Amino acid sequence: MASIYDYELERADGSRFSLAENKGKVMIIVNTATGCGFTPHYEPLEALYEKYHEQGLEIIDIPCNQFAGQAPESDQEIHEFCQLKYHTQFEQFKKSEVNGDHQLDLYRYLKSQKGFEGFGKGPKALAMSALLLKMDRNYKKNPDIKWNFTKFLVDRDGNVIGRYEPTYDMGKFAEEVGRLFS
Repeated sequence: MASIYDYELERADGSRFSLAENKGKVMIIVNTATGCGFTPHYEPLEALYEKYHEQGLEIIDIPCNQFAGQAPESDQEIHEFCQLKYHTQFEQFKKSEVNGDHQLDLYRYLKSQKGFEGFGKGPKALAMSALLLKMDRNYKKNPDIKWNFTKFLVDRDGNVIGRYEPTYDMGKFAEEVGRLFS
């Protein structure tokens, strides 16, 4: 059976990165975009990184242009935007697909571990549900990534312990990450 550590990603410079390099660390794996209503999630993600990086947190940032074309820039332009606007210090990887025929193998694995369980409640959740329903009447029945800033939380043992849709409260998400360091 595969483990999270069996996967590799391509860095923006073309070099390869093995997730095995993060053995024993907590990981947040997130598909991102620069022109999305959820782009401000970079701020609390950076705060988590600053708070827990020395204790073993790594954030795997994978830009993706599959959702309303909200990451059209080059890898370099995305990197510059994130550093200038959000002062991100965690590594960004090559822009990639998270659904479909050309999706990263890592995302096939992640979705097999934690499928879609809904957007929750609240105005943003209702808006996302309405948007997805227009695009795919059966969106609830498949594990695909539904939008930018879907986060997967991986514990120090390599277990995918949670999937958090972009509508999930970032304060609650920070608490769940913090529990892995207490």
